[in-house]
Amino acid sequence: MARLVGRRLLSAVPVLLVVTFGVFAVAAASPFDPVKAYAGTAALGADQQTLDRLRDNLGVDQPFTARWWHWLTSALGGDLGRSTLLRQPVAQVIGERLVWSSLLCAVAFAAAVLGGTLLGVLAARRPGSMVDRGVSSVAYALEAAPVFWIALLAVWLFALRLGVLPAGGLTDTASEHITPGQVARHLVLPAGVLAVAQLPWFTLYVRQGVGDALAEDPVRGARARGLSETTVLLGHALRSGLLPVITLIGSRVPELITGALLVESVFSWPGIAATTVQAATAVDFPLLAALTTLAAAAVLIGNLLADLLYGLLDPRVKLSEM
Repeated sequence: MARLVGRRLLSAVPVLLVVTFGVFAVAAASPFDPVKAYAGTAALGADQQTLDRLRDNLGVDQPFTARWWHWLTSALGGDLGRSTLLRQPVAQVIGERLVWSSLLCAVAFAAAVLGGTLLGVLAARRPGSMVDRGVSSVAYALEAAPVFWIALLAVWLFALRLGVLPAGGLTDTASEHITPGQVARHLVLPAGVLAVAQLPWFTLYVRQGVGDALAEDPVRGARARGLSETTVLLGHALRSGLLPVITLIGSRVPELITGALLVESVFSWPGIAATTVQAATAVDFPLLAALTTLAAAAVLIGNLLADLLYGLLDPRVKLSEM
């Protein structure tokens, strides 16, 4: 296990370097002007000399390679720079928002895995039944539905039509303090939408995996020994059928991050994903590079955890050979 983790960490270094370099290259080619984004409405009445001086102060007149190298060397020393968009240190911006994004993604991912497992098992019990066809049809329909469409539909139904849940934000409008009850109530819609967007993949994978496991000889032998259907399903078929889902967990991390980006924007959730959009449109180099690096690291960690779990749970796979 230690060798696998060590190799993955070493291979992650060049990946993160390429990602950060690409961020600065793409941002440099962006049509957005970081000076005008920084100055805001004041840039409309400013003369060219003032804008040039501000450009020099922000360092955006340098080649993107020089900006990238300066940011990289500072980041290795613990200084992620200062956000020109939010006028705060990048580390502070990330620290204030990481907890809310982590909460949203963790709740949504857990709900998607648990809900997908339950629906997949129900569908796999009797292939071709009404339950199987119904679950599969809904899963395929949700798989094709855009996340922002599901989010807007949820806002219309639960916030505007029924009025049972808030449409966005972290707390109530008139509230001056953040309370767990308000956060939980405001979390329902964004976490639910993000979970629904991830649900079809787990449902279909569990359905296929458990269905294949029920047709294997060990499961048939368990039935021949007179074990109950519940024991056969949960003790034998489900354990074998969930192995492909473990790999799916790691591969769904990029989609989870992309979905969180849209969901946080729609529901005004104060997380990192929504800040990434603002940093991109404002060409905030330090903040955009740090957020992109964090997202890339999350993807690499997700893939590593999936491989580790697969090696620990599947006796046919040896971690020493991975």
